[in-house]
Amino acid sequence: MGGVETYFRDLVGALQEVDARNRYYLICHEKYGGSFALSSAGFDFYPNRYAKPSPLWYLRNAVKETVRFDILRPLMNRIQVDLVHHPFSLLNPMGLKAPSVLTFHDMQHEFFPDYFPPHELKARRARFRPSAEQADRIIAISGHVKTSLVERYRIPPDKIDVVHNCCGPQFRVIRDAAPLESARSRYLLDRPFIYYPAASWPHKNHRMLLAALRLLKDRFRFDGRLVLTGIAKHTHGDLVREIARLGLQEDVVHPGYVPCQDLPAFYNLARLMVFPSLYEGFGIPLAEAMACGCPIACSDAAAIPEVAGEAALSFDARSLEQMTESIWRLWTDDALRADLAAKGLERSRLFDRAHMARATVAVYEKAARR
Repeated sequence: MGGVETYFRDLVGALQEVDARNRYYLICHEKYGGSFALSSAGFDFYPNRYAKPSPLWYLRNAVKETVRFDILRPLMNRIQVDLVHHPFSLLNPMGLKAPSVLTFHDMQHEFFPDYFPPHELKARRARFRPSAEQADRIIAISGHVKTSLVERYRIPPDKIDVVHNCCGPQFRVIRDAAPLESARSRYLLDRPFIYYPAASWPHKNHRMLLAALRLLKDRFRFDGRLVLTGIAKHTHGDLVREIARLGLQEDVVHPGYVPCQDLPAFYNLARLMVFPSLYEGFGIPLAEAMACGCPIACSDAAAIPEVAGEAALSFDARSLEQMTESIWRLWTDDALRADLAAKGLERSRLFDRAHMARATVAVYEKAARR
């Protein structure tokens, strides 16, 4: 699920470390329960069978479509809890008796509706705003998201708490050469490279980045590589064809989805990370790169400046010239790379996992007192 999954896994892990007072139930489809490490006595699974795709998932949706009733609601209402945290931007299900905390990640569909198929755009518009309106408390993952909720959905600002995403402890400067050389060999990272970790969604702006790479080669004789990791989404085929059209097959390494445990090595090996996204509610790779001492060139869109601060070289995501010049400057300027790496390491402390968990518990306490 990309960034929202990273957020949720980090939250589950961090809450176990910082909160020994409250008791938690992780409501999860039974076949996925084993993918979460629950080491705290205060955490238990509450299994269900409604995940997609499953017979009960289809039944639930059929009933909702025909009689406008969610069969999951009465089942959830039987669980004796003080509140329910819905971590993925939607109340699921809506209308529960217990107070609700909603983590709202972004409303990209309000800014870039053309990037969504009609059925998905319709579904988002039908559910996102009502979820935000009905939630008792909202966790916005950035100030940008909070502002968007207030301005676009007219959500009262005092109902919203900004709790930044965190960076997991595995993202750090790696001093041991062995894991780095292992990753270099396994992923064919034999040349200096620019790194961009992002699923192939349209707003991630891969096409403009590929055009910048072509310009870097033509104008500056750039001899490094561009390494792209991330889940293949519906524009992946277009991305592959664009690489071929621009004659960049030898210059782009595209290993696809990379296990989380390998990602720190990519940040540590990269000469720089480029982040040309057109829209982000937060941008977790920015925090990860900073924690690994990887200098960043990034766009100035949405929440990206809020996260990167002065620890990155910024550019207009829609300007091919600005993107190309910024990448080339950072690629060739050793002093600038060292300066931004140092600033990034310092700034990464703002995105501490324990702080995110404690701030989340504080929101729970507000919701439970409603």
